[in-house]
Amino acid sequence: MEIRTQKGNVITNTATMAYRNLLKTIHNPDRFMDVIIQPVMFMVMFGYLFGGAIAGGVKAYLPIIVPGVLMQTLLSAASGSGAQIREDLDSGVFDRFKSLPMAHIAPLAGQLFADVLRLVIATAVSFLTGYLMGWRSSANIWWDLGAAVLAIFSSWAISWVFALLGLMAKSATLVQSFSMMAMMVLSFLSNAFIPIKTLPDWLQTVANANPITYVIKAITGMMNSGVWNNEAWLVLVISIGIVIVFAPLTVWAYNRKN
Repeated sequence: MEIRTQKGNVITNTATMAYRNLLKTIHNPDRFMDVIIQPVMFMVMFGYLFGGAIAGGVKAYLPIIVPGVLMQTLLSAASGSGAQIREDLDSGVFDRFKSLPMAHIAPLAGQLFADVLRLVIATAVSFLTGYLMGWRSSANIWWDLGAAVLAIFSSWAISWVFALLGLMAKSATLVQSFSMMAMMVLSFLSNAFIPIKTLPDWLQTVANANPITYVIKAITGMMNSGVWNNEAWLVLVISIGIVIVFAPLTVWAYNRKN
């Protein structure tokens, strides 16, 4: 009975912390922009500004840009966990949580669980914006949902890396600066917005080594061709590996801070 009660407390406390973090996202313009405004802004801006130059028209460019903007938005949303954790540590709110009758791991678990919900919202907004602009998947809805789940899971795995950074960094500003640079490099030095073959040879090497390139190839193959390709397997295995490595490290760093 005691074990069941403890498990129930962990779940309840984690849900409460997740709800708290979602409210902070809604009331914080920066984080709200990550999941709602950013996908709309980049989809419309890139689609209408560069669609004609890159693909001959907006509609022809959408199969490229929809997966690209999706991953850029998910990266931005995933990176927010590190800054949020660092801000909570700096404000002393985690010290207050320790004085409450709640599960020790709940603040960290709540943050990572809230990340999943933020990623789901960002995915839905990205797909909806693309649909309103004229994008249609060549596969059926189940392949689209599968691509969304794979993209969300890979981004959630990356959020563990940023959570660890938030626990180890000295300030939230440092975390935000690093997160922004990482998001820009990973999204723009990939196949997110342009075909890699259009790049100079040396830059093609960099783009082909970028892990986001493989995520985009995987979800593009699922949405445009309805196939689970080798890139999809690679993304799944690497994402699981990231969680296996970084989840224990993040929990260890969290226990040291608290």
